[in-house]
Amino acid sequence: MQNNEWLDTYVLHRRPYRETSYIVDFFSLQSGRVSAVAKGVRNGKNDKKSVLQPFRLLRIQLSGRSELKNLRLAECVGPMSMLAGQALFCAMYLNELINRLLPTGVVSEPVYRQYQHALTQLNLAQSIEQTLREFEFALLDEMGLLADWFTDGITGDPIVADKWYLYSPEQGFVRCRQPNHKSRISGAALMLLGNGQWTDLSLGAAKRINRLALNHLLGGKPLKSRELFR
Repeated sequence: MQNNEWLDTYVLHRRPYRETSYIVDFFSLQSGRVSAVAKGVRNGKNDKKSVLQPFRLLRIQLSGRSELKNLRLAECVGPMSMLAGQALFCAMYLNELINRLLPTGVVSEPVYRQYQHALTQLNLAQSIEQTLREFEFALLDEMGLLADWFTDGITGDPIVADKWYLYSPEQGFVRCRQPNHKSRISGAALMLLGNGQWTDLSLGAAKRINRLALNHLLGGKPLKSRELFR
């Protein structure tokens, strides 16, 4: 299939393929996550090699009938990324989450827009913890694992600020009956998150919730990017 449609996309990952090519994983607005062979780009004289860098906006055209496409054209439409240090590690973490969790071909404009926003915030080195949590929420929402912040998932009762809750991927937030449970979350924190209010309390709760939800989706397999933080 020959496709002349331009895709707005970011490089998530690339790996060597045969002697002169790469397989590149892209995250696009129009087609979701898609992989393509970039032929001949490992040659040092090929201009595409310098274009196919992560964290900058590209426009690409693909061709092919199989799930693994061929890269026909690629051009930069965004500035070169200036990410470094912790911000760079965080951006690599976002890329790995998308590549591991978002099914091929699933189009999600909310996740794509949140990814763009996250890269902007990371480039500015602003609100890194909040930026990560907001992106994780967008991805979890797409995967159907973002629970109702205001309702007990078993009883249907309203969340109460001075009570404690546990997060379950299957049931959402449920009352915690065990004193000092290490994973318990205050109802006050859940209500803050439901109202989009970021404080030390809600940030800490969001990190705990998202780690449980993401580990569930990842099947307990560790993320390589997390090792960089250590």
